[in-house]
Amino acid sequence: QVQLVESGGGLVQPGGSLRLSCAASGLRFSLYTMKWYRQAPGKEREVVAAIISGGNIRHYADSVKGRFSISRDNLKKTVDLQMNSLKPEDTAVYYCYAETPYSDQKYWGQGTQVTVSS
Repeated sequence: QVQLVESGGGLVQPGGSLRLSCAASGLRFSLYTMKWYRQAPGKEREVVAAIISGGNIRHYADSVKGRFSISRDNLKKTVDLQMNSLKPEDTAVYYCYAETPYSDQKYWGQGTQVTVSS
């Protein structure tokens, strides 16, 4: 079965860094656009970063531009989110998401908690 498993979340001080990783299995990973979403308590889930299947085009939410970087390894079937200069407002559950233009398949990971606090 298809699985997206996030890891790397935790507690970090403001200004610190954290690297999230999503490991995919059970799908043709190289055909999928991968995204990172986040959802803070009481707020709507939002896209923070996306990388297309080819890996050369990346998009970021305005709130994280210049601080976050998304990358993928199609051989390892992983997508990472490097988060630098973290702010308290970055605190949220972060989710890995996969979609492909070649089918209606869409998949979500279980989420990993990121807490930015002094």
